[in-house]
Amino acid sequence: MPLTMSKAGDTVTIQKITGKDEIRQHLAELGFVVGETITVVNEISGNLIIQVKEARIALDKTLAMRVIVA
Repeated sequence: MPLTMSKAGDTVTIQKITGKDEIRQHLAELGFVVGETITVVNEISGNLIIQVKEARIALDKTLAMRVIVA
């Protein structure tokens, strides 16, 4: 399912990153890599704040749709 379907407090594992190479590279630089466990901290009108490793990162709805999680 896309990351946007996750609720605040959910801890999920990244299964796949979709989109163009530039988008996948940008997300990888932020720590969004396949197999990484992330936590949804907050959701505000589709935009998400995500805990990745030691950092909190805000993703807009369009980028969050590119991250497929389980």
